[in-house]
Amino acid sequence: MAPQPNTGAGAEAELPEYAGNYRLESRLGSGGMGVVHMAHSTSGLKLAVKVVHAGYAENPEFRGRFRQEVAAARRVSGAFTAPVVDADPDAVRPWMATLFIPGPTLAEQVKRNGPLDAAQSRRLMAGLAEALRDIHRAGVVHRDLKPGNVLLAEDGPKVIDFGISRPADSELRTETGKLIGTPPFMAPEQFRRPKQVGPAADVFALGSVLVHATTGRGPFDSDSPYVVAYQVVHDEPDLTGVPEDLAPLVRSCLAKEPEDRPTPDELMRELRSTAAAYETRPFFPAQRPLGPGPAREAAAEDASAATGASVAGDVSAMPASASRGRLRGRGARAAGAVVLVVLVVGGAAGAVRWFGGGRAAEGTEKVAVRGVPAAVAPWLRKPADDGSGMPQCVYDEGKLLCLRAEEAFALDAAHGTRLWRRSVTGDATTGRPTLSGGLLHVVTGRRVEALVPSSGRTRWKREVPGPGTASGTAPGSADVFLVTGTNGSVSGVDGESGDTRWRRVVPGGGTPTLASFPGDPLVYAVTTSADGTSTHITAVDPATGAERLRTRLAGSLRPVGSEGGALYFLSVDPASGQTDAVVRYTPATKTLRRATLAVPRLAPQAGVGGGVVYLLAAGGALEAVDVSAPKQGWVLQTAVSRGSAPVAVGGRVYFSAADGRLIAVDSRHGTLLGQTPPRLGAYTGEVVGSLPAPLVVGSRVYASAPDGSVFAADARHPADW
Repeated sequence: MAPQPNTGAGAEAELPEYAGNYRLESRLGSGGMGVVHMAHSTSGLKLAVKVVHAGYAENPEFRGRFRQEVAAARRVSGAFTAPVVDADPDAVRPWMATLFIPGPTLAEQVKRNGPLDAAQSRRLMAGLAEALRDIHRAGVVHRDLKPGNVLLAEDGPKVIDFGISRPADSELRTETGKLIGTPPFMAPEQFRRPKQVGPAADVFALGSVLVHATTGRGPFDSDSPYVVAYQVVHDEPDLTGVPEDLAPLVRSCLAKEPEDRPTPDELMRELRSTAAAYETRPFFPAQRPLGPGPAREAAAEDASAATGASVAGDVSAMPASASRGRLRGRGARAAGAVVLVVLVVGGAAGAVRWFGGGRAAEGTEKVAVRGVPAAVAPWLRKPADDGSGMPQCVYDEGKLLCLRAEEAFALDAAHGTRLWRRSVTGDATTGRPTLSGGLLHVVTGRRVEALVPSSGRTRWKREVPGPGTASGTAPGSADVFLVTGTNGSVSGVDGESGDTRWRRVVPGGGTPTLASFPGDPLVYAVTTSADGTSTHITAVDPATGAERLRTRLAGSLRPVGSEGGALYFLSVDPASGQTDAVVRYTPATKTLRRATLAVPRLAPQAGVGGGVVYLLAAGGALEAVDVSAPKQGWVLQTAVSRGSAPVAVGGRVYFSAADGRLIAVDSRHGTLLGQTPPRLGAYTGEVVGSLPAPLVVGSRVYASAPDGSVFAADARHPADW
């Protein structure tokens, strides 16, 4: 439902109903800078949308700080944070949308259930050390790590709220005499010299957070933030109640001087070397064993999320303290063959990081494709120097036909030479362009523009028929593209003329999702019931609109592939929004088989190859699920915040990361084979709205990056990328 008006002192008279294209459904919490709302993306992802308070939106300093928050969250978005999905820091009410992560904050957990036990505290410390390692590697200092900014997700702690974080290269500086942060979790240098705060301040905060987690209070306690500030700078921390094996590490984190504190890497090494084995398994809620296999007990879930509030005030300078922690630990600081159309799936942006090496793999079969030269030479092309955004491309007879923002262009697939470039009318384009009737179709809102692929010249323009949206082409009929309507209708439009050929209403009500898959001549219209208990699937012949299949399956199902006469779906839990199983349905025999995931996955992208479904979930887990033999699958933790749909071809799985890297993984063993360099460009604060999957054509893989570039790589030798 729409958010209700706020009441009470200091509340805004009316909350906005929308942030960008996202309808704000309910209020999750409020922080010092804004209000966090629940929302859903077009593809059904649960989102937490932070909207800046109306009063702060008019303040240039706060607007600049929010713009920096978006940039910082964008840089560090990964396995240990809430991945950024979309943002507009320049809106009238600036906003940012991240994936909703089920789970309480550490502050809520301790308040509700009391302090953590020793094992939980150890895993929390290890998880936060890993998170800080990645945050600092991205060149960001959080500066406000506290229990309210730590989410206890099923797969470990997540650090949120980068409202006062500062990238190392930022031009935004704290004003003289102004303190911003949360005093019980701030380091001494944040009070003494706030302009010179570095990564060690986050390590100090980690120590304070651990004291709170294990005792329910902070190492420095007082009702007055000014007294707390004095204690932080001058007094020794109170570690009464901290587990004995953790107390020395916590004390070292709380050293008064930054150089006396351990780095996150040193903390992790120390945790591994202690007598009580360092456990990496998640802890809130109880985690199920990792890997494909039989169904296990469902994990308890606390579907709450919050944003932490920071305080701001003027604090007079305080004297430096000469006291040092007892444990010193200063070290080096880590300062065609596949055509994916029809579904337009919202993507995400984020700085990502891969852990692990790669090696070359032999034996990839070379596929002969018309229009693709035998010689494979990599190339990189940035068609325009202005702006950014990941181009969305399709392959057509030796050309890549691409869209980016409000322009279309064509590149020679062999060499990357630009063949033509032109602007397109209407709003910013959405999704990949589509091919039908020998023309390239560009969708801008409700308008469709048909271009001649050889020249970019416009053949025709028109609005989509009725209240609907153009969704893509049907691979089984090269001269028809499809339009969906809000009343459950699906229309086939002649790609050459733009005339409507046929129209039918499919069961289920609402706007159906359309799906088509390479090698399958049918198009599938899928509608899920309002309560998520059933899914209607209607298969139609795209040339005539004739119905070839109608069935209703239990559960909320999302189609991801078609192979060998079988349809593959992801089963989504309506309550949590997480994918909990892979489902295979064979229409000829009306048989259904379900493979339950050992660990539910958040917002996975998926592709099918050789009867195996490959899922790339938010947070970086790449998982192979063979419905016929679930125990033979594998899981690879990539730490990619969000990626494109995986494409499985020739013994490899390819996908694009949000920082512009193209990544290849061995499809049989789940090992990294190679990756290209990141290509974020100068626009690291911007969020990519849609993340296109790679195109695999013959011996080449084509991909794009947020800096606006399109590139080709040799599919046979990913180790050389």
